[in-house]
Amino acid sequence: MKILILWDIFGRTGRRMVEENIDALRTKYSPDFMIANSENITGGKWPIEKHVLLMKDLGFDILTGGNHVFSNLKSSGDVFSSPNSIQIRPANYLEHPNYPIPGNGWKIVEKNGQRLLVINLMSSVFMYDHLDNPFQYIDKFLSDITEKYDAVIVDFHRETTAELVNMAYFLDGRAAFVYGTHTHAQTNDERIFPKGTGMITDLGMTGPLWSSIGHTFESRLPQFLTGTKLFGPKAEQVVGEWILTGVFVEIQAGKCFYIEKIRIQE
Repeated sequence: MKILILWDIFGRTGRRMVEENIDALRTKYSPDFMIANSENITGGKWPIEKHVLLMKDLGFDILTGGNHVFSNLKSSGDVFSSPNSIQIRPANYLEHPNYPIPGNGWKIVEKNGQRLLVINLMSSVFMYDHLDNPFQYIDKFLSDITEKYDAVIVDFHRETTAELVNMAYFLDGRAAFVYGTHTHAQTNDERIFPKGTGMITDLGMTGPLWSSIGHTFESRLPQFLTGTKLFGPKAEQVVGEWILTGVFVEIQAGKCFYIEKIRIQE
């Protein structure tokens, strides 16, 4: 099983980088499945419906998310309600019967007789959201799930590196690949654990290279100078160089045996 994963498609520049490079990536790697993270795909926030449909038209099978999950809820259309949507959100939100959380946190995709389970988790450490413990959640989830699948992919949206490495260790032998998202910085620590779980702490960002995680430096700097959020990021960086990051992984019998980082700079 061959899987292409792109991370954090940021705004219009990120979408353009995907559109311009996806055919070459598909030709080079011949992936069975394609995954991306749409956390910031619409102006640096959660996707509106047309951008999810764009990624679907480009051949992506699953889009994952993170802490901006409901930022564009009024314009999300059928992103959360349609059973055919490729968009999922963090699975471990606190559930209550009177206040249902929109969407689903996992999805199984079947192609050419292969069934891939993708689950999106999110940490509550430094993330300002209260969620179920992601370690306990996925432990119970994998124990209880009755649907058949051939491999498990985990997008763990978190701040700290220690959480990701420990999640990979915790799932060694149960998940094929565990990767971190949220910090927008591609790390150099890809590895495969003894029981066959591959990992990388963060996949990076697809969007403007000379930026503050996608935004202009001018709109981010005041927050750091003043220590307040009165001066939040206002503008996407749309000039300069662009970058596309991700990974290509190969899986056999539910275990990872090959990881290749991707970095394309224009």
